[in-house]
Amino acid sequence: MQWDEGAVRDRLQRRVAQQHAHPHGIGILDETSFAKKGNHTACVQRQHCGSRGKQDNCVVAVHLGYAADDFHTLLDGELYLSEETWHQNRTRCRAAGIPDEVAYRPKWQMGLAQIQRALGNGVRFSWLTFDEGYGGKPPFLRGLEALGQNYVGEIPVSFMVWTQPPEVMYREHHRDRRQGRPRKLPRLKVRNTPVCEVRHVLAHSPKLRRVPWIRYRVKDGEKGPMVWEAKGIPVWMKDESDLPVGPYRLLITRNVLKPDEVKFFLSNAAASAPVETLLRVAFSRWRIERMFEDSKDELGMDHFEVRRYLSIRRHLILTCVSHLFLAEFRLDHGKKTRNSRSPK
Repeated sequence: MQWDEGAVRDRLQRRVAQQHAHPHGIGILDETSFAKKGNHTACVQRQHCGSRGKQDNCVVAVHLGYAADDFHTLLDGELYLSEETWHQNRTRCRAAGIPDEVAYRPKWQMGLAQIQRALGNGVRFSWLTFDEGYGGKPPFLRGLEALGQNYVGEIPVSFMVWTQPPEVMYREHHRDRRQGRPRKLPRLKVRNTPVCEVRHVLAHSPKLRRVPWIRYRVKDGEKGPMVWEAKGIPVWMKDESDLPVGPYRLLITRNVLKPDEVKFFLSNAAASAPVETLLRVAFSRWRIERMFEDSKDELGMDHFEVRRYLSIRRHLILTCVSHLFLAEFRLDHGKKTRNSRSPK
């Protein structure tokens, strides 16, 4: 069949932009996996398989979702091509129908490209959220800032920050007089402000210790309301030159019923943005998990029996189209699914 699956995806995104624009729309970036046997399916390899919760033979795809009020749908989906087992073996790629121009990209680069594509098709996100696999990549965060995009993303416990900006000194770089005046180059000078992991900020920062924990009702779950405590401080992180940039907002949360369950979030939001709003965004990631669940259980997203790259790519995009159709049908008929309420 000769048809342009990329054009179908673009038309889907323009439809969402035109008919489902919302001042509080949230973009959600995540990945899902499809367990597969054998080694001939495009992009299959032994890796972490989220659907099985362990290392297994599977295909992984990066997806972008959109949620606004009681509406949510998938906007994009792409197969992840690993570097060693696929990208470096172009003979294997050609046998699976993977074009030579399709190369390895880290998942955060794939996600950033999907966000750029959606923005180019008119979709607007008041916020973006994602898990620590993306939040732990400073180049990804800077890419979002270059797009002018607000975000609240989970970060790993090992994410490095300063709790106050270190002093930046400038030194002269002496050059030959014939080449003009010497340039001044920045040099980082840390004075009583060591960079540290966010888990150590929680354990040892006097600045954070002075901030009280405040309880928030972040979501209504099947077993009742989910209540978390939160507090935060401004922090600075390194840029590509190891110089401090910021401030950003570090938000630390812990489950009231399970105090050992702690999550760390980073946001580029203005200081005036309420913590309750940041938590609402941060805990909206369950929406894309629900999209994956519905797409696999009801739409056959993980039931494909094809092996070639183009066939799987088209299958993912058609699943997005099917999901949008059913989401609009449900919205038009006023029927809510379980867990469809946005957290208040």
